[in-house]
Amino acid sequence: MAIIHPTAIVDPKAELAASVSVGPYAVIGADVRIGEGTTIGAHCTIEGPTTIGRDNRIFQFASLGAAPQDMKYRGEPTELVIGDRNTIREFCTFNRGTAQDAGVTRVGHDNWIMAYVHLAHDVQLGDRIILANNATLAGHVHVGDWAIIGGLTGVHQFTRIGAHAMVGFGSHVSQDVPPFMTVAGNPLAVHGFNVEGLRRRGFSAERIALVKQMHRLLYRRGLTLEQAKMEIAALRGSVAGGDADIESMLGFLQTCTRGIVR
Repeated sequence: MAIIHPTAIVDPKAELAASVSVGPYAVIGADVRIGEGTTIGAHCTIEGPTTIGRDNRIFQFASLGAAPQDMKYRGEPTELVIGDRNTIREFCTFNRGTAQDAGVTRVGHDNWIMAYVHLAHDVQLGDRIILANNATLAGHVHVGDWAIIGGLTGVHQFTRIGAHAMVGFGSHVSQDVPPFMTVAGNPLAVHGFNVEGLRRRGFSAERIALVKQMHRLLYRRGLTLEQAKMEIAALRGSVAGGDADIESMLGFLQTCTRGIVR
């Protein structure tokens, strides 16, 4: 049986794995499913439909799975899905999706999400992302694996932040941030690429040099975006293991709808 504090309220229709722990005064509604090893802190509120995976640590006062803050929402059956091994700190708010999108707000695996982070409806987070305190993601935002978003940063709806990108403290993100880039400020500007993050993740010196070249083509050579994409594509086959980085960049650039920060 799950370990449930006597002051917690758990709807009989909720499904909790045997090793789930629920703290004092937490409220867990119907249509909530929580996987093995997950801990729910005191005073958390989790509404359904919400699915939470294994070994997550959810700290006190988090609100997960509430209806989207969207004036078009009319009670459609949307959901929140959270993967495994995420850390979700105090006062975070994650809303369910909307019928105007895929209907799912999704959080991947192994993410580190600090206090007061807001994920609006239909946000899609990848894996191993860091969101610092008070990062606020509006509706339909997508964030790639290993990205870092600094505290007190606001991300405009429908914006995308690429894998391995880094957004500095207090930034205003209203255009797409390509993979690997380091950006900051209001107005947002590119300040290089996330070289230290790539080193920590085991990128070879050659792959890092390739990413540096892609940064130069996008931001230092005075090329149009189409010219830069052609030059980046021409780098295929030049570095062992680098083609995946090139395809990540090109795939991102080819699907931008808001334009990239330049």
